[in-house]
Formats: sequence, C-alpha cells, structure tokens
Amino acid sequence: MNNIFLILGGFGLFLYGMKMMSDGLSNLAGDRMRSFLERTTSNRFKGIGVGALVTSIVQSSTATTVLVVGFVNSHIMTLTQAIAVIMGANIGTTLSAHMLSFRLDVFAPLIIFIGLMMYMFFKKKNIKKLGFCLLGVGILFFGITVMGSPLKEFSEMDGFQSMLTTFQNPFLAILAGFILTAIIQSSTATNSIVIAMYISGVDLPFETAAFIVLGSAAGTSTTALLVSIAGTRESKRAALAHTLFNVIGCVVFGLLIFSFPNILTLLQETWRDPARQVAMFQTFYSVLTALLLVGFVKHLAWIVKKIIPDDPNEKDIDVQKLVYLKAEVLENPPLAVARAHKEICRMGNLAYENLQLSIDSFHSKDIKKAEQVFENEELINYLNHEIPKWLIRIRMLDLSEEDMEFVRMMLRTVSNIERIGDRAENIAEYAILRINDDMELNDAAINELYELGTIGLESLKLALELYKERDSSRIEQVSSLEERLNTMTKRYVENHLQRIKKGECDHRNGAVFTDMANDIERCSDYAEVIANSFPIYELEKHFEQETAIA
Repeated sequence: MNNIFLILGGFGLFLYGMKMMSDGLSNLAGDRMRSFLERTTSNRFKGIGVGALVTSIVQSSTATTVLVVGFVNSHIMTLTQAIAVIMGANIGTTLSAHMLSFRLDVFAPLIIFIGLMMYMFFKKKNIKKLGFCLLGVGILFFGITVMGSPLKEFSEMDGFQSMLTTFQNPFLAILAGFILTAIIQSSTATNSIVIAMYISGVDLPFETAAFIVLGSAAGTSTTALLVSIAGTRESKRAALAHTLFNVIGCVVFGLLIFSFPNILTLLQETWRDPARQVAMFQTFYSVLTALLLVGFVKHLAWIVKKIIPDDPNEKDIDVQKLVYLKAEVLENPPLAVARAHKEICRMGNLAYENLQLSIDSFHSKDIKKAEQVFENEELINYLNHEIPKWLIRIRMLDLSEEDMEFVRMMLRTVSNIERIGDRAENIAEYAILRINDDMELNDAAINELYELGTIGLESLKLALELYKERDSSRIEQVSSLEERLNTMTKRYVENHLQRIKKGECDHRNGAVFTDMANDIERCSDYAEVIANSFPIYELEKHFEQETAIA
C-alpha cells in the first residue's frame, strides 16, 4: 500500500512539475510565441516550423493547439494556417520525451534549488519566470525519482504483469494511451510516464509502448475539441482538423507497425536504451505524419468545412458587441493582448468605413450612406466605451514589458479612432445639409474637397494597415501624407475664401467647406498618431535600422 501512495505522490509531483514548466515557459515566451504564430505562418511549411518551434519552447502541444484554436476563433489565423501549425506542434512536443530519456532525474534536487533561488531572490521579472520554469523541471524529475523504486517493485507483482500482457493487444494499448491522455489532457505527460516506467526498470514491451504513444496522439485532440465548443465555426473546424490529423496518423502508423514489425526492431537496434527508443519513435512518428499530410492541408480544410458547413443565417460580426474579447482570454495574457489588438483593428475598420461613406455621401448626395454612418457610429461609441474596460483588466495580467507598453498605447489608439468616427459623423451631417438644403458648391470647391478626402482616406487606410501588422517600416509615408494634407488644406481653404469674395460661391457655404476640410485634415492627424502607436522598443529598432542604412 505504501508503494501505491509513493507512486501516486510521485505521479502528482510529475504532473504538477510539468504544468509549472509549461506555464512558466508560456509566460516567459508568451509575447514572442504570439508574434511567431501571427506573423510567420504565411505558408504550410512555415506553419509547421513555427508550430514545432513554439511547442518546443512551451513544451505542450495542447497549449499551442488551444492557442491556435483561440486565434482562429479571433480571425487572427486562417483554418489552413492553423492546420499547419498543429502539425508542427506534434513535432515540437517530442522534445520533453528526449529530455526525460537522458535520465536527468539525478540532478532534480539541484535544479529545484537553483530554480527556487532564482524565483525567490531575484527581482527581475524574466529571471523570476525562468526560475519558476526550472522549479517545474526539477519537481518533474523529482516526481520520477519518487516513483522509481516503488514502481519497479509494483511492476514485479503478478497483477501488473497480467495487465502488461493485456496491453500487448495493439488496440487495447492505443485505447489506454487515448483514455489516459484524454483524462490528464496532455500527450506529453502520457508519453513521459511510459519513459519514466523504463527509467524505473519496468519491463514494458516496446511494441506496447509504441501503440500507447499512438493512442496518446489521438487523445490529445480532445482538449482542443472541448475548447472549441464555445467558439466560432472556424475554431470548431480547427479543432476537428486537429482530431482528423491525429487519428489519420494513428491509424496509418498503427497499420504499418502491425504489418511491418521490423520498423520497431530497427529502432531497437539503433538505440539500445528503451527510454531513448520511445523518444525517437515519438519523433519519427510526428515528423513522418507531418510529411505525409503536409500536401493535404487544403484537403483537410475542405473536409472539415464539409462536416461543419457555413450557416447562411449566421449574423455579421459587426453588431453591437465585443467579438474578440471574452472572459476566457484573461487566462492567457498573450492571447488577451492579441484579441484586444484585433478588437481595436475592427473598430478602426469601422471608422475608416464611416469616413469613406460620409465623403461618398457628400459627393454623391446619397442619404442612405449618411444614415449608415450614423448606425456605424453607435457601434464605434459602444466599442470606445467597452474596449478600455478590457484593456484595464488585461493590464492587471502578467504581461511582458513590451506588451504592457503596447496595451497602454492601445488606450490612446481607441480614443483616436473614436475621434475619427466623430469627424466622419460631422461630414455625414454636411452631406445631409447639402442634400436637404440643395446646397451647391462650384466645381473647383467640389474637386478640392474630393482631393482632400482621397488623401485623407489613403492616410487612414495606410495607418490602420501598419497598426494591424505592427509594422513601423512605413510610418514616414503616413507622416508625409499628413504633411501634404495640411499644406493642401490651408491652400484650399484660402482658395475658397477668395471664391466667396469674388462671388463664385455663396458665403453661406463657406463654413461647410472649411469645416469639412478641417475634419478631413484632423482625421489625417489622428491617423499619424495611430501609425505611431507601437511600443517604444519597436520604434527603437526601426530607428536603429534607419541609422544603419544611413
């Protein structure tokens, strides 16, 4: 009975240490992880590489997959990109198996001591996070040490030997791996337990271990499925694609091993240590599955879209509610920052649409466009009221210094976008005034307002693109457009005053021309501020690059 308690206690330490390590690494590399997933998944091969890299850093394919499902749910990532990243995540998660196979458990007490010292006595946030990670690694290895001796004794009992004999059936071994992974929500933990058994001296047939690994790969998809239940249609598709990918890999390689057992014999002859054999099998399985299916990413996407089709009655996302900010994002600080950024980009797009509609309404005398501006303005005002509340909550999370600065600048960006919406509303009112009062301006005045509007829209569109991509490389273009618009506005307002003096335009229309020109010019001013709404460290990099070029 004492041995059972030790095994359970050691197993608990092992799982807790793994969670500490994964959480610590996620916090330490969270903003970089988000940046990788957002920016470097332009094709399937990059996606696989990014998925493998991110997962090897955070040591949890489940964490990466859940994050990817969240990004798809937020429309930050497409379904095809998500499938590629998930393929890579299965490869990256094999690193922990190799770490365990090197039998570093003898250093567990030293690792715990170093991690504890870093976590307790250092004030720098990143060092404390690294200490927390090391503490998790040490506890993980210490859990294996605690399980070692009692697990060896327990494995010599007749009942345990009978259970191992039962699991020699491939289907039961796959089922065992699937169920255990579904319960503890980590294929890494399941495979690590198998390796820990070998380290403890348990005589587990390698074929049984291989089928348990296959079952664990299929079982890890249950987490993503559960997370996607409350998500969008696209996030459900991403979770289903993850499941199909893992199930197909499990079936294909299960049949290969069953039909050609020499595959396992080759691994056993190449690596004598059973723990290394399991780690290498997991790596080969993950890499070969990705290579096998990488050419069918679009086909997988097509299949899941057929299984979960579009709903023609689904409402447009531009309703008076927050689309990307939900309570669950607060559990993942990097994802919370990404979603807030996405929500602000949505608000920016609405402001751009309103400015475009209001200018078009003025020139085409289309009252319906002006009315659409007023409807959109209600949503912009709602977002201006709600987003800052979420940004304040997000600032309370454990953010990196860069993300903390970015969130601070988001508050200013929301305010500037709201001001653009107000200016667009003003222009829509001028449009209604022109329509209802049959107000006329001569061709020169109309052409000048059209030119100002075109440049103002170009400036805002570019600024919003730079803000969305967090790209500071073209900020000077926005500044150049803003300066050009300032100069043109002063000249055109003076031109209009001269037209009024000459009697070419009614003096009653002078205020409308001047106010509309100033509103457009102010929108360009706000656009320049939005384009510069990046954390200081990113601007410093930009200036360093310019200095190097000079």
